[in-house]
Amino acid sequence: MVERARVAVLALQGDFAEHCHALRAIGVEPIEARSARDLAGAAGLVLPGGESTAIRTLLERDGGELESAIRALHGEGRPVLATCAGLILIAREVRDPPARSMGLLDVAVARNGWGRQIASAVEIADDGCTPVVLIRAPRIVETGDGVEVLARLRGEPVLVREQNVVAATFHPELAGDLSVHRLAFPSCCDNVPAPASLV
Repeated sequence: MVERARVAVLALQGDFAEHCHALRAIGVEPIEARSARDLAGAAGLVLPGGESTAIRTLLERDGGELESAIRALHGEGRPVLATCAGLILIAREVRDPPARSMGLLDVAVARNGWGRQIASAVEIADDGCTPVVLIRAPRIVETGDGVEVLARLRGEPVLVREQNVVAATFHPELAGDLSVHRLAFPSCCDNVPAPASLV
């Protein structure tokens, strides 16, 4: 039996369980990560949606060891998928209001830029096929030169990639669409390609 690749899912707060289900569906073994040691040996990492301030506070426990481990995993070139609050955590700059972030992705984001909880919606991206579940979603307001826009909604970037990082303002794990997870972890999943619209 072929051993599945193992991808860590930050499991401090938020919808990490849904990401675990999505990873299993593409042939990846998820690891619920709550400490730095949980990232050891992981082939990649998911930073899920949730409440970015709460997640950031939990990351700062134990002298920031878990955040340091996340930075190390990223620096080693292992794939990272960041969705919604996860995108806020790794952005170069956070606005409205400003907040500390890891600066692992060269974008600036505005928190709740697509609207607050009452404005939650399911849209279809401009490619006509990618479902975009927006729940207190951040808006990407600037992208650096090395950032590739993979999907847009009404002309605005909602899915981007920079080197080993794929980041979405939305929640692909809630849409029943596995294409974003396949895109983020192409060497880990069960060799079924992502749709051409996202490649």
